[in-house]
Amino acid sequence: MLQKKLKNKSTQDIIHYCFDMDGTLIDSSKTIFNSTLITLDKLGIKHNLDEKDFASKIGQHFREIFDAYNIKVPDFDEYIDSYKKTYLKQMEHSALYPGVTEVLQELKNKGMLVSLLTTKAQDQTEIILDYFNLTEFFDFVMGRRDGIPHKPSPEPLIIICKYLNADIEKTIMVGDTELDIQCGKNAGSLTCGVEYGYRSKELLEYEQPDYIISSIKEILAI
Repeated sequence: MLQKKLKNKSTQDIIHYCFDMDGTLIDSSKTIFNSTLITLDKLGIKHNLDEKDFASKIGQHFREIFDAYNIKVPDFDEYIDSYKKTYLKQMEHSALYPGVTEVLQELKNKGMLVSLLTTKAQDQTEIILDYFNLTEFFDFVMGRRDGIPHKPSPEPLIIICKYLNADIEKTIMVGDTELDIQCGKNAGSLTCGVEYGYRSKELLEYEQPDYIISSIKEILAI
C-alpha cells in the first residue's frame, strides 16, 4: 500500500525517477551472499557471516560491511576483482522484482527521465542491466566510479541530474535503504522507500521518506 508522507511538497512536476538497483529493481541477495562467501573462502579470509544479517547491510560498500563484521581483507582490490568474476557465475540466483520491466516501460512511455544510482562498480552494473534486459530504459547509469563519493553523499545524484538537465526538486530517489533516502534528502530531491527490499519498514519510516511503497508498481501512483 502506498504510504504518503509529504509535507509541503508537490509531486505534480516530477520529471525524473532515479532508482537504486539491488533490493529495489533486482532481488540479488542470494547472489551477493554466495559471491561473498565464495570469494572470502577462495582468498582464505576468515569469516562467520549470517545470511539474514548480511542482507540487512546490502547497499553499503564492502569496506563498511567488512568493518562491521571485523573481517580483515589484506588486499581489497584483489577481493573486488575476484568477487566480480564470481558474481557473474552466481547471477542465476537473482531475479527482477515483479512489475519492474512494466513500470520502467510505462515511465518511458510517459516521457519521464529514468536513471539508476547504485554502489556497485560501473562495469559490473552495466553487465547486470544487460543480463536482465534493462539497459534500454535508463537515460543515465551511475555505478561506483573512482573519485565520486557513493550514497548517502548527494554528489552522484547531483551529477545525474546535471547530466540529464533535470531539476533536483523534480527528481524522486527510489530505493530500499537508508542510504538511498539520505542521498535524496541530502541532494534536495523527493524520496521514496521500498519496503520489499533489504531494510525493514520501521527503518524506512525512521528515515522519513516522502513516500513508502510495498510494490514497485505503486511508483506509478505518485
